Amino acid sequence: MNICDDASLLLNDLNTAQREAVAAPETHVLVLAGAGSGKTRVLVHRIAWLLQCQLARANHILAVTFTNRAANEMRDRIQKLLGYNPSGLLTGTFHGIAYYLLRQHWQLAQLPETFQILDSDEQLRLIKRIIKEAKIDDKVFSPKKIQQFINACKEKAQRAQSVVLMSTDRETQAALTVYQFYEQTCQQSGLVDFTELLLKTYELLRDDESLRKHYQTRFKHILVDEFQDTNYLQYEWLKLIAGPAAKLFIVGDDDQSIYSWRGARIENIQLLPVEFKETLLIRLEQNYRSTKMILTAANAVIRNNKNRLGKELWTNGTEGDPLFLYKAHNEINEAEFIVHKIKLLGKDYHNNAILYRTSSQSRVLEEALIDQQIPYRIYGGMRFYERAEIKDVLAYLRLAVYSDDDAAFERIINTPKRGIGERTIEPIRALARQQGISLWRASRLLLADNGFKGRAAKTITEFLHYIESLIEQTHTLLLSDLIKKIIETCGLPDFYLKDNKEEGQRRIENLAELISAARQFEIFNRDEEKPILTFLAHATLDANNDNANETNHVQLMTLHLAKGLEFKRVFLCGLEEGLFPHQNSLDEGNVEEERRLCYVGITRAREQLYLSHAETRYYYGERSYSRASRFIREIPAELIDHIRFNNAPNYQANVKNKNEKFAIGTPVLHHKFGRGIIVDKEGQGEFTRIQVDFSENDCKWIILAYSDIELL
Repeated sequence: MNICDDASLLLNDLNTAQREAVAAPETHVLVLAGAGSGKTRVLVHRIAWLLQCQLARANHILAVTFTNRAANEMRDRIQKLLGYNPSGLLTGTFHGIAYYLLRQHWQLAQLPETFQILDSDEQLRLIKRIIKEAKIDDKVFSPKKIQQFINACKEKAQRAQSVVLMSTDRETQAALTVYQFYEQTCQQSGLVDFTELLLKTYELLRDDESLRKHYQTRFKHILVDEFQDTNYLQYEWLKLIAGPAAKLFIVGDDDQSIYSWRGARIENIQLLPVEFKETLLIRLEQNYRSTKMILTAANAVIRNNKNRLGKELWTNGTEGDPLFLYKAHNEINEAEFIVHKIKLLGKDYHNNAILYRTSSQSRVLEEALIDQQIPYRIYGGMRFYERAEIKDVLAYLRLAVYSDDDAAFERIINTPKRGIGERTIEPIRALARQQGISLWRASRLLLADNGFKGRAAKTITEFLHYIESLIEQTHTLLLSDLIKKIIETCGLPDFYLKDNKEEGQRRIENLAELISAARQFEIFNRDEEKPILTFLAHATLDANNDNANETNHVQLMTLHLAKGLEFKRVFLCGLEEGLFPHQNSLDEGNVEEERRLCYVGITRAREQLYLSHAETRYYYGERSYSRASRFIREIPAELIDHIRFNNAPNYQANVKNKNEKFAIGTPVLHHKFGRGIIVDKEGQGEFTRIQVDFSENDCKWIILAYSDIELL
């Protein structure tokens, strides 16, 4: 038995299409992987196949994913499948691999060896500073919009000097001015934002023929996951590193392309077979997640999209329940129905997910869950490394390893409060601008020239001496011990407790967890030559809340956050025209992406799917009628079971009974406005409203169906 005979064992537990993909010849391959079709399995087995068949050595393979979690999972599964760790195999996110390349070639990239990654919040902070220095009115020119402009330019591989303005309005011109100053500041401070990681490596490979050929020779097989989510820069970056010889193995699903609003281009996956000739197209259509009913509904909806490569999901699994559809009176009634159903279905709350189009929909759902004492969690909350207290400590660490880091300097110069205000900081900025140096160096020069007076001189001196002591300790202390030292000596814990004791205690607990994270990092990265730099990069690049505690709670999330997840039971609510599909998408003619989002929502369910819409809903403080979503009409009627909510008839009866009791002249009590007298009444049914004279609080109009007003 030869090597490939041994490798054939890898195919035993795969279906026909998966085997075809894993054992595909050495050509470009596009695997169109439907939801729940085992795409990660195919990627992992393909890499193992290449190694077992000796088609490539480990260091000839590059595997690109979109999240750190996916990259870690891929590495673990490859090792388990092979029985050993393939040394030299490079796997990671686009940004993680770009960071690796820049760290290897920092001199060619014209970066300091200790360059730092600027996260989104710090990038915005720096932009605000530049806006202020350029005397641009930030009330007229939004820093957030300018940040979006800069990142959008970079994603198109456009430097400030190469941007051709399509508009000459003042805001766009101001954004370009800030972009120019922003580039200069980042260059002199050794700062690299997320998009810059990719742009810098793209330019490096584009402009340095020797380096480009080196990596094009090294990487003979390049595998990319979630390809439908790539943007222009990522695709161009990929083409450069692939060159004319590397074989691409692309996995993606054009039916799940839902991130155009953050730069993803569905055209990348649709045009790949055109751009890369002789691309083998393989469809993974067998689904291992959902019932036949759910898949038939998903296929029926997505079939209405015209621009797609096309596939039909199927399963050998059970027929399953029909889709349950509930027509609610309003959003409150919709929430009551969902929570009532969850309660009836038992206490395995973790098997339930409530999905919605916009985050604002969660309010009434949360209130209903709280009312019924059902535990829940809003999925996608603040991540560990995004928390302010973590960023504060890491800023001290960053300044200790690279004192020219202006973003870190700005963040902690007066955190905790040291009495260093804008009047003290502004001369530092002015000198830094004038001489083209960092804020740290400008501070030292001003001190040497007696540029600070009185208390300011003392405080700045103490701050610089403190950072210098940390710089010395970077050479003697372990990473975790250095972080612990910073926490114990920088004054942040007392600062947090002084501000708010309860919140401060929570923050201190998070800082303790940061020390634990650093210790764990040390254990798993014992051979790392520059552990502090790598840990800082890890903290900034980490895009997953992987360590969230698993508890028995209902999960609430937007449809965009649901991608990649699955649940036994899904409640897909708010299926109304203008809400889902969203009005903005309808106005922009982008209903196909909304339909793909619906397809994603439907295919999150394994066993049961509940759909709901409301006849009326509050928008911007006003109640309006809603039409059922077109996506409901696109599901074959025979798949849907219209259900009633037992409390619904009582709801209408209660409204009518309540309305009749509240007559003009009746005294009432409101929980917020106090006692009053009804002076007017209008409307019918759930739209009945009364005008109440609350004396001190004036007259208020109140809708009876949605208030807790009582008769006296």
